[in-house]
Amino acid sequence: MKHLKWLVLVALFLSTSLFSWSQKEKEVNVKIEKGTIYGNLISVENYKENPVVIIIPGSGPTDRNGNNPFMQPNTYKLLTKELAKNGISSLRYDKLMIGESKNDLSEKDLLFEDNVHQVTAWIDYLEKKKFTNIVILGHSEGSLIGMLAAQERKVSKFISLCGTGRTIDVVLAEQIAKQSPQYSKEIEKLLEKLKNGEEVTEFSPELAGLFRTDVQPYVISWLKYSPKEEIGKLNIPVLIIHGSTDIQVTAEDAKIQKEGNPKAELKIIEGMNHVLKVAPEDKDENMKTYYDPKLPLHEELVPVIIEFIIPFNNALTK
Repeated sequence: MKHLKWLVLVALFLSTSLFSWSQKEKEVNVKIEKGTIYGNLISVENYKENPVVIIIPGSGPTDRNGNNPFMQPNTYKLLTKELAKNGISSLRYDKLMIGESKNDLSEKDLLFEDNVHQVTAWIDYLEKKKFTNIVILGHSEGSLIGMLAAQERKVSKFISLCGTGRTIDVVLAEQIAKQSPQYSKEIEKLLEKLKNGEEVTEFSPELAGLFRTDVQPYVISWLKYSPKEEIGKLNIPVLIIHGSTDIQVTAEDAKIQKEGNPKAELKIIEGMNHVLKVAPEDKDENMKTYYDPKLPLHEELVPVIIEFIIPFNNALTK
């Protein structure tokens, strides 16, 4: 029997920038306990003083550019190019077992905390390279990962981009209920056991993609964390960004994150979806943007990020 295919979370000034920033891009890598991870570092002129943004990818086999074998929105690559135009360096990377960061590990070897270790390793790397103003940007699942990494290392600011505010069991149960309501009760029971640290062995064959044995340790470790609680532990400037036509994570999640950290800024961008493109609410039309790598980012996104990182009244000058 075939497994069901789940769609789950497992401004204009920019185009007329006042300055033309000298920049260079190179491949970099860093070793951690479970392997070597590879990425791209874009350094702009005066990079030691200017900000550098670490972009944490979302769930699943998402690579450094924001693509996977099924969808190619090219989101992160587009974002880094726009940041560079505005004097901001960036580092984007392939997670363990993804892209160039492939190794001999299997799914059962990974825990959610391994994602955090990858980010802290990149922070240490950038500090050794004399970057002094490090900003973390976590997209989707990367939002929670970024919150945890920001607690372990000194960073300047944190940006949550389309991240959940609720624990992943609540989000998964809701998403699956919308797509296949016949599995709702079974999903709730399975997630309850996993949240209690119990592995499950009996479930409908159609659910194997989400509950296969090898991925359960990862899910169990993920379920321990509440984004609302973790974002509240940050004592640095925080920006929460969400798109009004995001069909994977709700606007309510962004508001819940805001409740967890009342000092955070919250920006809802009208007409922006989960892959940061202009998209309607219609699911089929929305999904078309997931497959177009040339489609630009929503025009309001980067200006919001730039203003948070470098307020207009304190803009970078050459």
